[in-house]
Amino acid sequence: MDYSQYEIYDFDTRSAFNMSTGYKERRYQMHWHSYGEIIVVGPGETNIYKINQSTYNLEEGDFVLAWPMEMHEVVDADREHSLVIQFSNSFMSSLFDLQRIMHFYRNLHVICRSTHPELTEKLHGIVDKMKTFFYSEEANRELKCCMLLMEFMLTLDEHRRDFAPELKTSENEAYSDDVLRRMIVVTDYIKNNLTADDLSQAAMAEMAGISKDYFSRIFKNVTGMNYSKWLNTVRLEKATELLSQNDMTLTEVAMLSGFQSIPSFNRVFRKEKGMAPGEYRNLFAK
Repeated sequence: MDYSQYEIYDFDTRSAFNMSTGYKERRYQMHWHSYGEIIVVGPGETNIYKINQSTYNLEEGDFVLAWPMEMHEVVDADREHSLVIQFSNSFMSSLFDLQRIMHFYRNLHVICRSTHPELTEKLHGIVDKMKTFFYSEEANRELKCCMLLMEFMLTLDEHRRDFAPELKTSENEAYSDDVLRRMIVVTDYIKNNLTADDLSQAAMAEMAGISKDYFSRIFKNVTGMNYSKWLNTVRLEKATELLSQNDMTLTEVAMLSGFQSIPSFNRVFRKEKGMAPGEYRNLFAK
């Protein structure tokens, strides 16, 4: 893939999956995009990456997770031998379980071989299969790679207890298929109605037909975060999508994303992204 096209690969209209390597330049500026990235760290003593406001110095074989819409930067790393896997946000949003996994691990940005040897070995095995299919001339290679991407996410989710201390979560309690279906209805409703008058937790619990306390507990188990944080995350995802459209004012972006005021929008956005919405838009434009 041509270097100049690296960060503007159009997954929404061209593909759900991409893989690339071989970039000579060790640095890539702070940026964001609508698709997600999994980076397999290359060799060398210095491999420094930054996600949002956190900086990581990693070793060969570690994984970097940059979720869709997140600010990230290659500060100084071997990009020639590292491997970049890019996946469509639309694909990840097509299945509830993929959404759930992505939201649960939203604050996880690195998986290190030194701390998670068993998991990283499994993930490397999956990535090796991806490479085999992606660089082959086989039919349905994209489909096979997407199936392996789902296996990657499923394997990560099967090790969620390994990350409980890091993510400050408790082990997921069991819940019935009926409760899961109700949560799907609620989350789909919220994403499609961000400007609704009442998206309070009480109102959504009533929609799901369960008590507010039970809703709160189950919601955190399903999504990996409490309701208010999840709602703000979804609103920010919508806002970052709208910010790529230069014909919209920041006020319009805030309102269409469900924020009740510009100060509230600016405060939440800056806390999550480390910069104002206008700065974020300018970075995308570059």
